[in-house]
Amino acid sequence: MTAQVVTTPVPAAPVPDAAELVDRARTLQPLLSRNAAAGETDRRVVEESVEALTEAGLFKVAVPKRYGGYETSMRTMLDVSAAVAEADGGTAWVVTLTNVCAWLTGLFPVRAQDEVFGADPDAKVSGVLAPTSTAVRVDGGWRVTGKWFYNSGSWHAGWAVLGFPVTDSSGEVVDQGLALIPREDLGLEDTWFVAGMRSSGSNCLIAEDVFVPEHRVLRVPAAVAGRYASEVTDTEPLYRSAFVPILALVLVGPQLGMGRAALDLVIGKAARKPISYTFFTAQRDSTAFQLQIAEAARLLDTATLHAYRAADDIDTAAASGAYPDVLVRARVRSDTGYVAECVTRAIDILLSAHGAGSFAEVNALQRIWRDSAVAARHAVVSPVVGYETYGKALLGVDEPITPLV
Repeated sequence: MTAQVVTTPVPAAPVPDAAELVDRARTLQPLLSRNAAAGETDRRVVEESVEALTEAGLFKVAVPKRYGGYETSMRTMLDVSAAVAEADGGTAWVVTLTNVCAWLTGLFPVRAQDEVFGADPDAKVSGVLAPTSTAVRVDGGWRVTGKWFYNSGSWHAGWAVLGFPVTDSSGEVVDQGLALIPREDLGLEDTWFVAGMRSSGSNCLIAEDVFVPEHRVLRVPAAVAGRYASEVTDTEPLYRSAFVPILALVLVGPQLGMGRAALDLVIGKAARKPISYTFFTAQRDSTAFQLQIAEAARLLDTATLHAYRAADDIDTAAASGAYPDVLVRARVRSDTGYVAECVTRAIDILLSAHGAGSFAEVNALQRIWRDSAVAARHAVVSPVVGYETYGKALLGVDEPITPLV
């Protein structure tokens, strides 16, 4: 099926800066927090929250300005995701993945972008990079069949970017691609039953012999090397950003917000919560508790500093038109893993400091813990893979363990 294209240009509107977008997210925090428990139960973000985020423009941070989007930066994507995560991690994960898939869409040929954002400036895109499918070369494109798991935000997206093996006319696999497919051409299998990030709705999308035209295909190895299909990257710095670094780093934006939320919650209770079986009637009076809070806060500060350095590496290179070399890209992967590791350690400390009450179902701290723990295990975030990749780059060891650098 070919999506209808609307060619009417979107009227230019003022583009909010990063501070305004973060303020919009923080204004929505009471609503997002109120709906967090229902999102967990329903295993999808509550529609009221999705509508409010859409109205606030928080799904437009990586949509090209040509379609009424905000076309911001890696740093802004981190800050918006973190601000949403201060209210709810699962909602922030959907915002994060939808925004980065909008960025991915901006790398496709303009004709494909027109079919998505030209038809609907508020279109949402989900995605999975893994090529868990088969493809047959046909006239004008490919026919794709497959299943893609962990499609975050799958309930809310109208399009999907999905990995597939690019084949030639003889059936030989010659490349790896990303196919941009309308959601109406895909089935959905409700498979997301997990301990954390329950509201992300990361279900399985299914294609049965779906035709994907050539203009809706992005070649992945070329993209990893900085060669994109969009014809307008010369005038749009965001869509010159380094491929793997942006796909990796964006995933720790929610971690920064969840870590802050956990710290604020524990500090906020410390003046009234005693330490059981001690003489302390308030946790805040205990030197041991003070040391734990300081360590957790320091870890969160460290995570933020590393995330911002990596974002600046990406944004500075994109603005200058230079593509980061392997060493810089490897460092971003390492920084990404270290951010997740620091936040995970900080939340563990805060759980112990707060006490056994952390795990009560009515306590938001246990949901933060579960959501952060699941998100930190995303394969592209994996600290040990990032560290080894960076170590090899530093030492000039030419034995790659992943193509995603």
